[in-house]
Parts: sequence; C-alpha cells; structure tokens
Amino acid sequence: MQSRLGSLRVFLLQILFLIRKEFLALLMDRSSRMILVAPVFVQCLLFGYAATYDLRYAPYVLCDASRSVQSAEFMRHVDASGIFVRVATLGSPSEIGAMITQGRASLAISIPPGFAEDIATGRGGQIELILDGRNSVSAGLASAYISSIAASAGVTSGVGSSPAVRLNTRAWFNENLDSRWTILIALTAALAMIQTLMTAAFTVAREREQGTFEQLLVTPLVPLQILIGKAMPPIVVGLVQSSIILSVIRFWFGVPMAGSVLLLYTFLICFNVAIVGIGLSISAYALSMQQAMLYSFFAVVPMMLLSGMLSPVGNMHEVLQYLTYANPMRFGVDAVRRIYLEGAGLDQIAFDFVPLAALTAVFMPTAAWLFRNRLS
Repeated sequence: MQSRLGSLRVFLLQILFLIRKEFLALLMDRSSRMILVAPVFVQCLLFGYAATYDLRYAPYVLCDASRSVQSAEFMRHVDASGIFVRVATLGSPSEIGAMITQGRASLAISIPPGFAEDIATGRGGQIELILDGRNSVSAGLASAYISSIAASAGVTSGVGSSPAVRLNTRAWFNENLDSRWTILIALTAALAMIQTLMTAAFTVAREREQGTFEQLLVTPLVPLQILIGKAMPPIVVGLVQSSIILSVIRFWFGVPMAGSVLLLYTFLICFNVAIVGIGLSISAYALSMQQAMLYSFFAVVPMMLLSGMLSPVGNMHEVLQYLTYANPMRFGVDAVRRIYLEGAGLDQIAFDFVPLAALTAVFMPTAAWLFRNRLS
C-alpha cells in the first residue's frame, strides 16, 4: 500500500513540475505575458462597440385566442413575409414560456380573445409580441418587421382612422434589446477559445523548435503525464481570459448576470478541456510553429463562423447546421448566453455538456496516441 501511495505521489509531483515548467515558458517573456492579457481586453471592447447582426430567419409560435377573420388575415401577412416561420400553434399563453426558454422559437405572437371586437369598435386590436432578448439585434429587427406588417396588413377597423392593430412588445432576458449584451457574452467563450487553442497548439511545436523536446522524451515521464502537464496551463489561461471578459462585461458595460457563477465556470472548464484536446492534437501533429499556427487558423475560422455567435445557426444551410454539432464553440456560446442572460440551470443546459464530453473523448486520446507514436 505504501509503495502504491509513493508511486502515485511521484507521478503527481512529476506532473506538477511539468506544469510549472510550462507556466514558466509562458510567463518568462514579457511580450508573451502581454499577448495573454492585452488582446482579449482590446478585442472585447472592439466587439462591444462595433459588431452587428442581421435577420433572415425567425421561428415563432402563435397563440391565437381570437380565431377570427381579422387575426387570420394578420397572420397571413406575417407568414407571407418569408422571414417568420411558424414552428407551433399553441392553445394557451402559458405554453409560450417553455418555447422561448428552450430556444425553439425566437418570438411569440399572442392574440387575445377580443381582438376582432376591438377592431370592429375602432379601439384597435392589441397583439402581444414576446421576444427572446438573448439575441437582442434579431429580436429588435423582428419587432420592427412585425410592426411594419401590422401597419401595412390592411386589417381595417371600419371606424374612423383608428389603427386596426396595436402591438404591446416585451423582450425577455434583455429588456432593452442592447446588442452589446448578446455579442459580449458570446465572447466569453469565443476569445478564450482562440487563446486556449493557440497556446495548446504551440506547446509542443515550440519545444521542437527550441530543441528541448528531445530532453523531455528521455525523462521518466510517460505520455499521460506529458499530456496532463501540457494541458493544464492552456486550461488555466482560458479560464483567466474568460474571467477578464466577464469582468469587462459586468463592470465596464454593466450587463447584469442572471445565472450561477459556479455553473458558468464548471461549464467553462469542460469547454476549455475540449478545446485543449483539439489544440494538443494539432501541436503533436505539427512539425513546426508555422505548421501549428496554420492548422490552428484553419480550425479557428470555421469554429467561429459555425458557432452561432455572428449569425444564428438557423440561418445557415442545412448541411452546415449538422456540421455545427461537431463544433464545441456552438455549445459554448449557447450555454454561456443562457447561463448569463437567462439564468438557466444545469437541467436546461445539460445537453451542451454532451458534445463537449464527446469531443474530449475523441481528441484527448488522439493527442495521447500522437505523443506516444508520432513524437517518439
């Protein structure tokens, strides 16, 4: 028993020494320290003030308690817009919450029972529009489009010049539809992913170019120890950068957090582990720093474009929508937004952990195999 404990202690100490060496390699150079901190801060500010979205596809649900000719005429104009796609017709307004929260619809149109009577008496029929404020720009555009449809739908009251339809609009999770909220919160995963991937991808390639990797191979370390020792620093770098971004979001831009900090960081750890697995596989496969940088660039750009951060996944081609299931960024952006803005619990984002676990199960063994075979 004592022998096993002693062996375990030596095993863990060797990993700790390797982790210490990796941190020293990252932090000894002043320019490297600046690269780890300054870009993420500057990029966070730039995205917060400069980025915008567009709207091409907006799934919605309808709760029509009026079931009148006037409500059917209004909804005919909505469905003919080519932008709004009805995904469900609900029987009760109480069903709207689940559809919006689960992300199955980006807006809900609720028509009250007295809609036709209000139009007939000249008071103007009221329609309640409920928006998913987690994607604030899309929600704002959807509201503007629906308002335009209501103004030009041709639903007449028959009494004076009173407007036939009036909208009462509410946005959930982002009441002011501030586009910064949606963009900045997604950066918590996006910018950390870029730095984590690059740091992991360079870890072995750097040692090859410096001629120190051969020394590492002749040490008593086994491939599993090398893998763990190389993985921990990039994971810590990713968490530190996410913390910087969260601090900017909360204290610079004043975006309130609705969810659990513990759940958010638990997810970020799992997310960074999956990203590091990809980065270490690249690092073990690349023969030089230039190759590692090139492979990382080829990985980062598709991951960003297919993440749903810049444009909703529903707007993409159907084939690309299937490809996003192999992209950890898609689930990183989704979970971070839902935890921060919506206050989602573990039961609501549990599915986002599944693809991350699958990617970790694929790329970590791949990296270990490359360490064991290709590098030696």
